[in-house]
Amino acid sequence: MIHKINWTGVRLVLLLAFFPGARLLADSAQANSLLQQGRVDEARSVLQSSLAAQPRDAQAHQLLCRVYYAQEIADAAIHECELAASNDSGNSSTQMWLGRAYGMKASHANPITAFSLARKVRYAFERAVQLDPENIQAMSDLGEFYVDAPAIVGGGLDKGRALADRMQAHFPAQAHRLLALVANGNKDDVTAEAEFKRAVVAGRTPAAYIDLGQFYQQHGQTQKAVEALQAGIEADRRKDATLVDAASILTKMDPSSQLAESLLREYLSSAAKSDDAPAFKVRIQLGDILKRRGDLAGARREYVTADNLASNYAPAHKAIQGF
Repeated sequence: MIHKINWTGVRLVLLLAFFPGARLLADSAQANSLLQQGRVDEARSVLQSSLAAQPRDAQAHQLLCRVYYAQEIADAAIHECELAASNDSGNSSTQMWLGRAYGMKASHANPITAFSLARKVRYAFERAVQLDPENIQAMSDLGEFYVDAPAIVGGGLDKGRALADRMQAHFPAQAHRLLALVANGNKDDVTAEAEFKRAVVAGRTPAAYIDLGQFYQQHGQTQKAVEALQAGIEADRRKDATLVDAASILTKMDPSSQLAESLLREYLSSAAKSDDAPAFKVRIQLGDILKRRGDLAGARREYVTADNLASNYAPAHKAIQGF
């Protein structure tokens, strides 16, 4: 038998040996892949090893921030995103995740601490948009901050409306969504519904249909909600986190929804999983549905799987202890 040399493997070994930067890139790529799959314990291990070798790797710190954010460990997420920002101050994505981490902590803080954190949230989101005006996720986060936050920390419906005007030319669907949120803030249901519908027409995106479905669900219009959600599900050809959003709304209308269970299982088997809907959290959602239906063995199986993926995620421990 003639044994052929795997020159691709040899080149990779030499590259990693003589160019440390290549190893860091490989570690980040591996960690990001694990994060998208919801395997956050493994992602954390890869990133901590990488950072031990190169403590100033901004990308690794940002990914580790996201690992902690996914598990709702706010202080650790803030620490890692602050390190990422200090080593790469011009990164729009890092500023966005830093703002999200501050926001997570603010949502559970006392009023004095929340006040200070809210100002940091606003600065981080505004900085993210300033650094990259095409970062639509950051613009959407900033818009939601303006709508939800009081003026004393920099919020305001007028600011939300002004940002929507800026978004209109390049991101019309997201602009209409923000205008719908502004209308909600003004308790103007008629305008809010119209803007959510305009967002659907502008983008025909799965997310736009889900937003419209959520609006109807919140206003007790069950049939319209289901129709909008069905349209979003059909539009989601990638089978991404949109399925989880739809399932979450469906379970509010029917806690034991068979369709919600099917959507969660479809997402978990999809190649489009991401940290927009971490797999371990989706496992707990699925377990809750099964538990309400009386399938205790199935529920426990999902809870244990979630705990194996994210051993520091407290709700997984709590769910298991409920048996």
